[in-house]
Amino acid sequence: MIEGLSIAAESPLQDDVRAMVAALNAHMQPLSPPEFQFQLTVEQMAGEGVTVYVARDASGQAVGMASLKEHGEGLGEVKRMFTTPAVRGKRVGSQLLRRVETLAAERGISRLVLETGEAPGFEPAWRVYERGGYTVCGAVLDYPDSGWSRFYEKTLS
Repeated sequence: MIEGLSIAAESPLQDDVRAMVAALNAHMQPLSPPEFQFQLTVEQMAGEGVTVYVARDASGQAVGMASLKEHGEGLGEVKRMFTTPAVRGKRVGSQLLRRVETLAAERGISRLVLETGEAPGFEPAWRVYERGGYTVCGAVLDYPDSGWSRFYEKTLS
């Protein structure tokens, strides 16, 4: 846990959030083929139906992010989860995930899904999701079942 951590819905069109998106992309790009990477751009993250949460440390520095993309009919998707290397292992990702779940429940979303990589290098993400109560499932939404993706789901009460 990080003392003084705050998490709030913010615009992704800020320089520090753009920098986190770029760092996330740079981290993920070597892990799987480009055609099996499904990354929202910052502009897409700022669009309708997407809420971006930013975690900031006590000094106000952005140290993590997570997004909820609403698909309608009680379905939501967790997108663009990332924490900076300095805070990994300190449960910032878990706190962001809980914040996304809280918003989803408030908006009447009963099922959250997500797509992440299925390759070495994604193990920390799998741990965050599995500790958060997500279970592996088959392909979701319009993602291809390529062998390069791992899919998770969680039913919200």
